[in-house]
Amino acid sequence: TFPARPGPPAGGSFPARPGPPVGARPGPPPDLGDDETRHPAVDAAVRAIANAATLAPADQIAQYEAAYETLRETLATIDQT
Repeated sequence: TFPARPGPPAGGSFPARPGPPVGARPGPPPDLGDDETRHPAVDAAVRAIANAATLAPADQIAQYEAAYETLRETLATIDQT
């Protein structure tokens, strides 16, 4: 015989994972205050991602792609300084 291996408990299913309920939408990002070291383009991209949660899934894709492009360009600019 083989030693017991970890797996699902008797009954065949794992206990529920902690976290937000299925289908829950994220809330707005936390208010981080007025920090002079923050970057306006990054802040705008983060707000766009948070706002995308209220859109239909097809419309979210365009928001996420635009935010990604903004973040990529911003990081490229920072790397050049």
